[in-house]
Amino acid sequence: MVHIPSYEDILQAAAQLKEVAHRTPVLSSRTLNQQLGAEVFFKCENFQRIGAFKFRGGYNALAQLNSEQRQRGGVAFSSGNHAQAVALAAQLFQVPATIIMPATAPAAKKAATLAYGARVIEYDRFTQDREQMAQEFVEKEGMTLIPPFSHPHVIAGQGTAVKELLETVPDMDVLLVPLGGGGLLSGSLLAAHALSPATAVYGVEPEGGNDAQQSLAQGQIVRVDYPNSIADGALTPALSPLTFSLIQQYAKGVLTVTDTQLIKTLQFFAERMKIVVEPTGCLGAAAALFGALPLQGKRVGVVVSGGNVDLTQYAQLLTT
Repeated sequence: MVHIPSYEDILQAAAQLKEVAHRTPVLSSRTLNQQLGAEVFFKCENFQRIGAFKFRGGYNALAQLNSEQRQRGGVAFSSGNHAQAVALAAQLFQVPATIIMPATAPAAKKAATLAYGARVIEYDRFTQDREQMAQEFVEKEGMTLIPPFSHPHVIAGQGTAVKELLETVPDMDVLLVPLGGGGLLSGSLLAAHALSPATAVYGVEPEGGNDAQQSLAQGQIVRVDYPNSIADGALTPALSPLTFSLIQQYAKGVLTVTDTQLIKTLQFFAERMKIVVEPTGCLGAAAALFGALPLQGKRVGVVVSGGNVDLTQYAQLLTT
């Protein structure tokens, strides 16, 4: 039976993460506020350890392992940020970690994962099944699977980011959260429902991979087998039953943005706010900048989920 996470789990995760994870800053832009006629507050998880919110969930999940499980280690599959999160958490707990990464994963993310001491196994995302490969490590080596989003302790860890945001800036009207597999959004929904139930929470996903938007519209999980976007951290083909049920229960809706809008938002962060944000981390902000919903007169929270972008790609995007 799958444990359905609650706000109590987020409180326990916050206790685990205290003095381990960074309490990331909440920034604002007077220029943007004037432009939108709103107050926008950015929760900057690009300043989190490993450069993304994923550290919260990865660390919290590994914290639950007993001594025998720690001896055998953890296995995860990820193209980047979750890989680094589990690798660093495993290093901190001194447990072995195996990460299954696509051969096409950004070189910087693979290098960082290796630098944290994890074993990296590459796979072909078009011909091999990463979940099946991970299951083989579970069966053959007795490792514990730490999935990227469909896991109660991962979701609870991710929810601590919005818990911090709402403690810093209470009574927000709208909250915009990047959406891939739904772990961050699920945790954010639980935190917002407990601390600020009147806040309307929206997930934001790339237009070229709007499986969650379709899923909510149809009332069942819809797969988009080949999502296409520069937001590489949000290219999950489908939500899981766990994240879908939480999103269906608590989310106000799911919005989409285009790659062009993501690039303009990345440039805005660099030029006006002097911070590096990866395309996936721009999802929520792009929805605000480009009017995905009316925000005038509102207090708006935006989760900036990460800043891990290949420097060559980043230079190209800045000048596009």
